[in-house]
Amino acid sequence: MATIVDKVFKRKKIALACKDVILENGIRNLTISKLAESAGVGKGSIYVYFENKEDIVFEILNIMMLEHNERREKQLSKASSTKEKVRISLSFFYNSEDSELIKIYKEFISILLSNPNKSMIEFQAQCLKSHNDWFLSIIQNGIKSGELIPESKGLAKGLCFIGEGMFVMNSFSSNPNVLEKDIYEFIDAVFKLIEVK
Repeated sequence: MATIVDKVFKRKKIALACKDVILENGIRNLTISKLAESAGVGKGSIYVYFENKEDIVFEILNIMMLEHNERREKQLSKASSTKEKVRISLSFFYNSEDSELIKIYKEFISILLSNPNKSMIEFQAQCLKSHNDWFLSIIQNGIKSGELIPESKGLAKGLCFIGEGMFVMNSFSSNPNVLEKDIYEFIDAVFKLIEVK
């Protein structure tokens, strides 16, 4: 009797087995052979489950983002103010708990900018929509609770894009350790404008 292989599970297993070598070397410095070796599979097996080595990064990012989103939901449920919820949502870009995810996300952004495919573009669009929806919900709840002025609703998408932009620009900074401080200062300035006095 033939063995039935759960392709989704196998794909995840191979991707996660490649995670450490990608984190250590970056995807550009790796070959399919090296990735196959790190996953303990043959080179042909990589091509059964992935289109290319960049697709492996995409799968790792998918897995890690799901885990991150679960943690963030728990943190958001414990937060008491709208400002705190916005900080939690933007902490993805500098949180030490997510340092591996941040490295993988940088690899993904690099691929997305230089060699995108349809599924990666759709994934990024879905991530942005998801983050925008989170910010919109947070802002709307802040308006309902009387913390924020009604006009602040229009900031949801901007918060999402500004966080992403600050993250990307900080990646080129000579002092990358200032991102958390810069984001906090930005949030403080925004909330001075939108908090009900």
